Amino acid sequence: MHLVRYDRGNGPQVGVRRDDSITPLSGVGSMADLLAMPYDELRATVESADAAPVPVASARLLAPLDGRAELWCAGVTYDRSRSARMEESAERSVYDKVYSARRPELFLKAPAWRLVTDGEPVGIRADSGHDVPEPELAVVVNAHGEVVGYTVCNDMSSRSIEGENPLYLSQAKVYAGAAALAPGIRPAWQVADATGLAITLVIHRGEHEVVAAETTSGRLVRPIQELVDYLFAGNDFPDGAALATGTGIVPDIDFSLRPGDVVEIEIAEVGRLVNRVEVGKEPFRWLSR
Repeated sequence: MHLVRYDRGNGPQVGVRRDDSITPLSGVGSMADLLAMPYDELRATVESADAAPVPVASARLLAPLDGRAELWCAGVTYDRSRSARMEESAERSVYDKVYSARRPELFLKAPAWRLVTDGEPVGIRADSGHDVPEPELAVVVNAHGEVVGYTVCNDMSSRSIEGENPLYLSQAKVYAGAAALAPGIRPAWQVADATGLAITLVIHRGEHEVVAAETTSGRLVRPIQELVDYLFAGNDFPDGAALATGTGIVPDIDFSLRPGDVVEIEIAEVGRLVNRVEVGKEPFRWLSR
């Protein structure tokens, strides 16, 4: 089961996907409406859905957040992320310190309208020179700070820009096409243990597989709820939020994405996300229309 936003030609709707069909959620006009509910009400609403299902093939699946929802990211939460950041950076100590600090690194990645989803392109900046995907488990949180689901995130990143100066983080992380979420949100009550999920990354370049790597969410150094608590400590999220929990997979320092590469991320029990790489902001003008 996945919670999805979809469009059949008459505007976005919200439903429950099971295999090849979607059951509309009657009375729920947006994902924001659903994420405004407390956990128990949200679960009851989802489990009681009984409208006539529609075929997935008749719908276009959309990025899963809408309204005022935002995607945030946690950084340097895996040992591999710490070592990669230190390897690329002129200011190595900041990454070593934040890995073990009491307060985690959190940053705003994208409002809902900037998100792309499965089958849509992801971007690399025209003024960068070293770019990678970052596969991450994202937790979906309701307005009350409760984890209600999980999805797959690709936190695209310019290693050259962040490596030049950590204060350039927002430019390395926040740009057109930099934030992708899988279209389905797997309900939290269907995932028995979010700390033991296999995460895989494959990058295809033409007919060749140029990167293949895997990790597990069990290598996350911080508890998921701790990250959520810090996110909500200084902000309200009336339409809910997604929080990507950091990456345990970073390609080797000599690898960089190229236009036309295809990035495939899969998280066991959660979902799959596939995107083709484009360069510059022009391929993403449609997001602002």
